[in-house]
Amino acid sequence: MSAALWALVALPLVIGCLLATVGKVADRNAPIAAVATSVASLVLACLAAFDHPTAEAPLLAGLPLRFTVDGLSGLLVVTVTAVTVAILVFSVWDVRPREARARFFGLMLLFSGSMLATVTASNLVVLLMGWEIMGATSWALIGYWWRDPERVDAANTAFVTTRAADLGLYLAAGAALVGGQSESLALDRLDRADDPWLALITAGVIVAALGKSAQLPFSFWLSRAMQGPSPVSALLHSATMVVAGAYLLLRLQPLLDASGWGGPVVAWTGAGTALVLGLVAVAQSDLKQLLAASSCAQIGFMVLAAGASGVTGGTMQLMAHAAAKSLAFLVAGAWLTLLGAKALPALRGAARRHRTAGIAFTVAALTLAGVPPLSLWAAKDAVLAAALEDGGWLYAAGLAAAVVSAAYSVKALWFVWQPSSGERGPAPSKDYRVPVVGGVPLAALGVACAALSVPAFPPVRDAVERVLTDRAEPVPAAWELVLSGAFALAASAAAWAWGSRALPIPTAIRHWFGDWLGLEATARALFVRPVLGLARSLAAFDDRVLDRGVEGAARGVLRLARHTDHGTEQRVVDGAVEGVASFTGTLGRWARRPQTGQLHQYLAQAVAAFTVLAVVFVLVR
Repeated sequence: MSAALWALVALPLVIGCLLATVGKVADRNAPIAAVATSVASLVLACLAAFDHPTAEAPLLAGLPLRFTVDGLSGLLVVTVTAVTVAILVFSVWDVRPREARARFFGLMLLFSGSMLATVTASNLVVLLMGWEIMGATSWALIGYWWRDPERVDAANTAFVTTRAADLGLYLAAGAALVGGQSESLALDRLDRADDPWLALITAGVIVAALGKSAQLPFSFWLSRAMQGPSPVSALLHSATMVVAGAYLLLRLQPLLDASGWGGPVVAWTGAGTALVLGLVAVAQSDLKQLLAASSCAQIGFMVLAAGASGVTGGTMQLMAHAAAKSLAFLVAGAWLTLLGAKALPALRGAARRHRTAGIAFTVAALTLAGVPPLSLWAAKDAVLAAALEDGGWLYAAGLAAAVVSAAYSVKALWFVWQPSSGERGPAPSKDYRVPVVGGVPLAALGVACAALSVPAFPPVRDAVERVLTDRAEPVPAAWELVLSGAFALAASAAAWAWGSRALPIPTAIRHWFGDWLGLEATARALFVRPVLGLARSLAAFDDRVLDRGVEGAARGVLRLARHTDHGTEQRVVDGAVEGVASFTGTLGRWARRPQTGQLHQYLAQAVAAFTVLAVVFVLVR
């Protein structure tokens, strides 16, 4: 089965890379190739989920390339591949032939394949590889229409924000190496490190996970990510990048427990994000922005579950959210294609005109709302039961967030089902029908949302718990189910009755929530502008001090060279050299004068020399 696991990870990566690099030549056949690859990956994922294989190859000394499928990753690989199949089938209709299909479908396969690598990674080395590929492909997909500067800026904002948080994983890897986990950096051994390395590993993992999953204070990047095509948003929000951080926290829940402080920090961050970003979703007037804020809020429940040791509830929330959110985004994309609108007031009556899309969106919205008997009610209650074990205040925060989720979901439903002005009948024109190739994945995802319904909740929950963990987790009591269900129904009824009227709060506060709490502006003020200011200061120092210093030194050297070339130094040195040469020549000439070549002359010279020496000797005596 190791070969099947290699194929599961490699197949979408290889085919996606080929499609993305070949380009327009493969545009015609790219949809078929991509859908066939995703279906094959789904089959391989199902096999792996049952057999739990391991695949390993040498990479670095003591750091192998190792992939493993266990209970949690088995559920995730099936979820990722199933959602990918539905989204790619829908994209065959939504992404038109003139829109560089090979590049689009290739990047989507790379995106999905990187998530498969991330969820099956058994050590930090492999996890970082999948993590990095996922970030790069998300940047390319968000900025898919790269000729539009606004979309490119949105892609850059998302990429830089998540990359900044990703540094936490490098911190965790470095701390693990120093802390004695250098043999394999195995994820299941990180909790065995000693302090202070355990604290650094925990902090790095938490920062990276919160950034990737758009939790507070990183949530604003997800608002900008809505500039990409609708299928990209559907895959990004449902089963890949945005849930990758939540998955990592669920995977490393023993690490959070071992640190002592990691669990409470993560739990309260998740609860706070679920509540605050839920209110942000309520304040939105754009359907895609509402869905984006709701993604942050819904993933907040998964993060809350990881911090409260509710892995079963968090996993159920992740799986149900993947089906519901991908369905909601695909319907939003269909309405954008058919009607050219995404603002909620402009979508009045959209569900009436397109009944298939309208029913599908209703299923997704009620699932997100947690209205009985749909699935996220059950998943949320499992999360809240774990939160209650940690304290009443955490449970109250989670319950309030669940109530808010019902409000923003029903708000969207009110607009799309409300009769538009002048509407006289529900029958849409044939030109505005969602075709079969787009309707089939909508129907399949709708069935998936309903498959985890409350009547099946106890056996589903028990099955998931057996797959994920050997220890029993808190089971929601009957009063918890009744309380949360009653609150969800009451909030839904209130939201429907309120309709489109403005909330009775100051306009400034409404705008503040509508602007995602001003998080992006705050990040730019606290981080971007100071960093750019420092960069400009260093650039000015380089230009005005270092460059001018170098240029001044160069000018000085040139002046010295010119002075040396034409000044007194040259005359003195040249004169000295010429004098030495002249004196040496004179000595040479004197030395050559007695050289006649005749022997008697040499003898006469020797006699004369010795005579002189004798006279000197007598005089000295």
